[in-house]
Amino acid sequence: MTTSSAPSPRPRVVIIGCGFGGLEAARALRGAALDVTLIDKTNHHLFQPLLYQVATAGLSAPAIAAPIRHLFRQQPNVTTLLGEVTHIDVAARTVHLKDGPHPSAPLPYDHLIVAAGATHSYFGRDDWAPHAPGLKTLDDAFEIRRRILLAFEAAEKEADPARRADWLNFVVVGAGPTGVEMAGTLAEIARHTLPGEFRHIDPASAKIILLEGGPRVLQSMPESLSQRAREQLEKLGVEVRLNARVTAIDSDGLMVESPSSAQPTSATSYQIKSKCIVWAAGVAASALGRQLAGATGCATDRAGRVVVAPDLSLPGHPEISVIGDLAAAKSHAPGQEPTPVPGVSPGAKQMGRATAANILRRLAGQVTQPFRYRDYGNLATIGRNSAVVDLTSPAGPVRFSGYFAWLFWLFAHVYFLIGFRNRLVVLLDWAWAYWSFARYARVVTGIEGSAKSNGAKQAETAAPTRS
Repeated sequence: MTTSSAPSPRPRVVIIGCGFGGLEAARALRGAALDVTLIDKTNHHLFQPLLYQVATAGLSAPAIAAPIRHLFRQQPNVTTLLGEVTHIDVAARTVHLKDGPHPSAPLPYDHLIVAAGATHSYFGRDDWAPHAPGLKTLDDAFEIRRRILLAFEAAEKEADPARRADWLNFVVVGAGPTGVEMAGTLAEIARHTLPGEFRHIDPASAKIILLEGGPRVLQSMPESLSQRAREQLEKLGVEVRLNARVTAIDSDGLMVESPSSAQPTSATSYQIKSKCIVWAAGVAASALGRQLAGATGCATDRAGRVVVAPDLSLPGHPEISVIGDLAAAKSHAPGQEPTPVPGVSPGAKQMGRATAANILRRLAGQVTQPFRYRDYGNLATIGRNSAVVDLTSPAGPVRFSGYFAWLFWLFAHVYFLIGFRNRLVVLLDWAWAYWSFARYARVVTGIEGSAKSNGAKQAETAAPTRS
């Protein structure tokens, strides 16, 4: 790649990250008289709400991912680059990429949109990561799927009952939407998908434990739906443990601290032996947030998210906007107090569109508009025929659970997938799985390799739809 030092006759917009926010921002600039450069560490846009389906062998990776270049093939003002941003030079208005075999020149910008997203947070205990992978990327999903399937294989070969039980203990830490969906699907795999396939173990005897440090699951939802979600989880066979705080994780399992039933003011510690732990408890903003804070003097919150102005730009730097999970943004509805924007995909999409609109306003010499988040509600699936829905409507909240909530969740997620092919494939896969209980994405390679198996990743990335 070569970059001219001469000024461009058209305004240059650089977007870092092609998640929900970055994708919508680039799309909203379609047809505008400017040049957009979209940078991402991967070559695909990922539909993260269904990532747990890849981790649990319900869907293959191409069903929830789309090649970025393909998405913008008919938008000539967008240039897509595969690379990792390491530094933003605010004074020079340039973006620097990680050096490879052929170091690239810095990318100049007139307007910058930072949508770098978030990663896992282990609350200062990063040494837990090798034993309890989180779920943010396709690589994470491949690794979790690998661990789940190989745990059953190891149990089949294990002669010692105690060690066999360790392999059949599956622990999910964190009872937000990802944790709840993960635990419910693990229970379905053990009780409906795998029985009859093994000769020395009964997969249905696997124990699925969901740990939550707070007093209830799905704490972002109303208490009634939270309670209903817990009941549905327990009906599926998931053991839900609330007010359970993880204090240590190693190769043998994890230590948990919870209030004593006899003395609620005191805590008791106990060990859960497990060879397969999934982390769904914490989120931290991209490191670019703190780098921006150091360069511009802007504030960050405890999670490392950048505190932005009402129009999502950085105070003192109107040419830089931060959106999505990296932004500590507030919704500014007329006549109401500003309220925090939740870290969900609709919020990121709306921020992307709003930021693009404000860039066009600046170029036209107009005043930018404060961001207003429109909350359409929350959805979470627990398992087969089980989900909870909390919708916002002009007439008030609409809340329901069970089979019809599950149908609503299913069709809503199919609708928001990128591309007709992905919608069709997911719908067909789910229909077949519903009637047969089968999961045909149960393929792992590099079984004797390292924890991060290159073979597993190569097998998936060879799929043509990820280009």
